[in-house]
Amino acid sequence: MALKSAVELKIADIIHSHGGAITLSQIASSINGVSPSPDITCLARIILRVLVRRNVFAIHHPSNGNGEAVYDLTHLSKWLLHDSDLTLAPMILMENHPWLLAPWHCLSRCVREGGIAFKKAHGSEIWDFASGNPESTGFSTMAWRVLCTAKVVTRGILLGYEDGFSCIGSLVDVGGGIGSLISEIVKAYPHLKGVNVDLPHVVSTSPPYNGVSHVGGDMFAAIPNADAVIMKWILHDLGDEDCIKILRNCMKAIPRENGKVIIVDIVVKEDGKGPFDEMGFIFDLLMMAHCSGGKERTEAEWKKLLEEGSLSRYKIINIPALTSIIEAYPEP
Repeated sequence: MALKSAVELKIADIIHSHGGAITLSQIASSINGVSPSPDITCLARIILRVLVRRNVFAIHHPSNGNGEAVYDLTHLSKWLLHDSDLTLAPMILMENHPWLLAPWHCLSRCVREGGIAFKKAHGSEIWDFASGNPESTGFSTMAWRVLCTAKVVTRGILLGYEDGFSCIGSLVDVGGGIGSLISEIVKAYPHLKGVNVDLPHVVSTSPPYNGVSHVGGDMFAAIPNADAVIMKWILHDLGDEDCIKILRNCMKAIPRENGKVIIVDIVVKEDGKGPFDEMGFIFDLLMMAHCSGGKERTEAEWKKLLEEGSLSRYKIINIPALTSIIEAYPEP
């Protein structure tokens, strides 16, 4: 909650806009929409003191012991800048929204009774709840911003998979939202013919991109033909049975001799010591709290899923992001 509060108050942005370390009173005076003046004690004790201890912000005391301490950004707080291309601020705000926090309190009931945590908390599953709730417009916009403009992952894909796109001529992004990912890939590889596929009401709001066509469709029914299919953060939302249906449709859409399916998702490493490995377990809990059957999978679970989806050959490619790329190929 301290982190959420810091994002809402735009503390990282305030320090960044001053060009360097500033005092607590300077931070307080720059907080917008506060009347009367902000509670500096609350700001210092409840928010900044905790986040300094977590290395989200840094504090520097005067060497002579006189004067005010100053607060500065760290490599962690730079991810909180709202206007940064790689900001995580929308995800922090979304995951701490009351609607998404409520299902966490139902996990013990899921252990006792089975069922879906989000449905226990709200009476319906997450997307049915969002589409049927007139107050959910802002929440849905925030969710699409997080899902469709995850530039941290997109950058990781472009940096870590450059050889993977140069050898294909066409690429379909399944569940691509408004086309953010496929547009960046086509921009980097202009020889590609890009196709963005999502539900009709989603692609109807997509902006035009050079080299990209938008197609309304249903991944459970059929997928347009292409040399390769890419899916980013799609299969982790779904149970195994639904994933297998989609994978089989992907297999039908690509050439058997040289086609491939590019899955961008987490591969959980149970004994992993890497910087992202612990987050895999946290995201698995997120899936349990928010999705119907969704989960983060180990390599063994991915292997079983791919085999049942008629994509028995695969390799895992590490990229500089939380996710990996699983490159899967049809059975020979």
